Amino acid sequence: MIGEIDDAIRALVREADGISSDIDVALDAPTKDWAARRNAPTVDLFLYDIREDTKRRESGFFEQRNERGIVTHRTPAPRYFKLSYLVSAWTQRPDDEHRLLDALLRCFLRFDAIPDSLVITTLAETGLPCSLNVAQPPPEDRAFADVWSSLGGELKPSLDVVITAPMTRGLSYPAGPPVTEGVDGRFIAETLDIDEHVIRIATAAARSDHDSDAAED
Repeated sequence: MIGEIDDAIRALVREADGISSDIDVALDAPTKDWAARRNAPTVDLFLYDIREDTKRRESGFFEQRNERGIVTHRTPAPRYFKLSYLVSAWTQRPDDEHRLLDALLRCFLRFDAIPDSLVITTLAETGLPCSLNVAQPPPEDRAFADVWSSLGGELKPSLDVVITAPMTRGLSYPAGPPVTEGVDGRFIAETLDIDEHVIRIATAAARSDHDSDAAED
């Protein structure tokens, strides 16, 4: 899942207006050493945090049906994970970096979710969208200044891009066969190795009692 999201947001940046094809797009941690080695204009998409969106955790199961509409398997509801990217622009001049950040902001504002054409392989397993948010206030337990400090670099303008993606748990439970002849106890006979003739007598007696009760009502 993470690799597919990396590729998706990198593709969005490469196709964005205002970002020339000669600008590098990297996924590196923007440390001091990395910045010193950089020798070309660069957009850096650093994945700095992964956590479950527990507010969206669901219980229950999803049903998988065959071409006849019959339930064949049940899978647990997917979990949602928030992937946070520190998006920064690196050039020789601050005003060029600001123009590049402007183009990046306009790029991400166009989308509420990753486009369907980029939702592939593991991202497509659930059939659910991967939402995209940009420049939202950070969580209370995290500040962007702390992220830059932990990287050993100086604070500079950047965008926080958060992708919330559903992820399957890799579990699937087969469903039992559908009931096609009514509840007449045959499955009990097969399971418990009871003479089917006995089951038929008991079923007939139960139906007779039910009919008698209905007639009295």
